[in-house]
Amino acid sequence: MDSRPDIFDRSRRARQRDRMLPGFAAHDFLYRAMLDELIDRLRDVQRDLPEALVIGCPDGSAKAALEAMGKRVACVDPGFLAARAALGVQAEEDALPFADDSFDLILACGTLDSVNDLPGALILMRRILRPDGLLLAAFTGAGSLPRLKGALLAAEGDRPAQHVHPQVDVRAAGDLLSRAGFAMPVADGETLTIRYGDIVRLMHDLRGMGAGNVLATRPPTLSRGILMRAAAHFAQAADADGRTGEQMAILYLSGWKPDPSQAKPARRGSATVSLADALKGKG
Repeated sequence: MDSRPDIFDRSRRARQRDRMLPGFAAHDFLYRAMLDELIDRLRDVQRDLPEALVIGCPDGSAKAALEAMGKRVACVDPGFLAARAALGVQAEEDALPFADDSFDLILACGTLDSVNDLPGALILMRRILRPDGLLLAAFTGAGSLPRLKGALLAAEGDRPAQHVHPQVDVRAAGDLLSRAGFAMPVADGETLTIRYGDIVRLMHDLRGMGAGNVLATRPPTLSRGILMRAAAHFAQAADADGRTGEQMAILYLSGWKPDPSQAKPARRGSATVSLADALKGKG
């Protein structure tokens, strides 16, 4: 048993997922961008992968997209209401309740940034994939929310608290895939810029998409004074139109469960396997 303390509060995380559901459609732009990219990458894969698992189902769009591709889809979500709405299972990604070799495809969208044991979660995903099965994942990573973090740090002065989750960078994500035993691991990313008229609207979006603070060690509630100072610092970074550009860094991961039929990957650093070929399972 892993005796390390949790980084994230599992119960609060589940409740936050459930609370976001009624208004999620008004704040789903980040999830939509990640899901659209994952589906585009899946379309490049020249294999059937008929049995799929969706991890993270704040609405029915991921399930519907995979079913439209002819796949049989099961769903899992950390939130009870989200899982129930998708006719799926409530579970944490590092405690998935599925037998080994159960799925040909796992599509994990938008939740792996707040998993307590991300290496363990990736190992579990590899185990429940069938040989030559594919993992596709997307989540926010290092480089996200620099304006918000800077504004809060400046507002709190010499007694700052951690209001934003620790974040994984693309190099670490690729290493985790390799350590979890995936073949042909690929990690890459993109950065989206969203422009806000004020910091309150940004925070409203974060709550609406279920991306609020769920750290096990919860920081003190922001006082009115701190929030006003943070808002002023955030506004100082605005462009001429009065809007401040905030960044969200998205990580994309892909990896195949090893199978004897797969071509052996080239040695690390040789750069002979493109992303498109990796998704198609070519060596």
